[in-house]
Amino acid sequence: MSNSREQQMLEELTQQMLDEAKVQGATAAEAASSIESGYSTSVRMGEIDTIEHHKDNGMGISVYFGKRKGSASTSDFSAASVKEAVRAACDIARYTEEDEYAGLADPENLATEFPDLELEHSWGVGVEESVELAKECEQAALEYDERIINSEGGSVSSHHSVRVYGNSNGFLAGYRSSQHSISCSVVAQESSSNSSDGMQRDYWYSAARDPEALANAEDVGRIAAERTVNRLGSRKGKTQRSPIIFAAPIAGTLIRHLLSAVSGGALYRKASFLLDSLGEQLFPDFINISEKPHLHRGVASASFDSDGVATVEKDIISGGVLSSYLLNSYAARRLNMESSGNGGGARNVRVNSSKSADSKLSLKDMLQDMDRGFLVTELMGQGVNGITGDYSRGAAGFWVDGGEIVYPIDELTIAGNLKDMFKQIVSVGTDVDCRGNIQSGSILLESMSLAS
Repeated sequence: MSNSREQQMLEELTQQMLDEAKVQGATAAEAASSIESGYSTSVRMGEIDTIEHHKDNGMGISVYFGKRKGSASTSDFSAASVKEAVRAACDIARYTEEDEYAGLADPENLATEFPDLELEHSWGVGVEESVELAKECEQAALEYDERIINSEGGSVSSHHSVRVYGNSNGFLAGYRSSQHSISCSVVAQESSSNSSDGMQRDYWYSAARDPEALANAEDVGRIAAERTVNRLGSRKGKTQRSPIIFAAPIAGTLIRHLLSAVSGGALYRKASFLLDSLGEQLFPDFINISEKPHLHRGVASASFDSDGVATVEKDIISGGVLSSYLLNSYAARRLNMESSGNGGGARNVRVNSSKSADSKLSLKDMLQDMDRGFLVTELMGQGVNGITGDYSRGAAGFWVDGGEIVYPIDELTIAGNLKDMFKQIVSVGTDVDCRGNIQSGSILLESMSLAS
């Protein structure tokens, strides 16, 4: 079945759920349905490791009896299963407590325009061809350096999805999307070492909606190998305070903590270190963080959120000031505010610096500016307290002296408080990593505590 026919089928099924909810006495209802399909292949040391095909169906229904809400889901698209899921949701709603904030999105906020955001792109690569691509990727890594002694595999994946949302206020819409990727992970060891203590591993990947935007498979393998070899000879870091650069592939993790802290759920639960911070200066005045949900081929693009509310381009941080919370309809009611169209989270977040000096700032330039400090390329553990903003994570990367990388570091804990870290941003590089939902160049911070 073509994806366009699948979308039509899902729209019909979603409408059936909404109609059934009305028949069973619900005063309002909303439903979402999806079909996801694709394959992934992996090879290890030149041999096929796994070939996986998958197709997942899902439907969820939420019904309202006044301010009482009940939800149920099913993976069975039969008429009997649809009716049973609605009945289960209605049974829950009849016996649950009232929630004065429960309900559908306000009708005036629902999306009415659905531009083609070019989210779906087929890849003329079947399973057999994907195995060959994975082999090429891995082989390029293995041939990069004689110190590459083993592989954890080269992988290729291709997935398509169709999603539909509807509610009893007359909203019914959906979209189709794709995601393709190539990845590789290898192990290196110094030729003079017979101990596993001297081994290092690293990886690289390329991912995109459009396969034409994917990096060459051999390039992915070579980058994975280069990153792995560069980690050989790692040392333990020293306890001290030092400037830090978060390399572009992990710089977005800092911004993710911001997004979590200004999201509605954390705010109305009072579980955020940024309570009542709207309009406050959180970053230096040259930092701007924007959301672009209508970006063509964007990783997280959508014309409507999980409530059906129209998504809008917005500044989250403007001139260092917090300009917007990220609210779905429920959180907005809890906070006595308007939905920001962020049901399901922020979409395509971009970090920018308005400093003219940052407009051509490469990572090499940033190392020179830092002079002496820690370049972080990997983070480990989850030591971040979303209520206090306290930050403590394991890190690996490289020690920099005289603006040059001098040796890799394997075991070090970096610590601070996110409020201080945000304000201590010195610069943002132009080496933007565009593979994820949060896109940022490398970020230089004035100082953090390092502990061995």
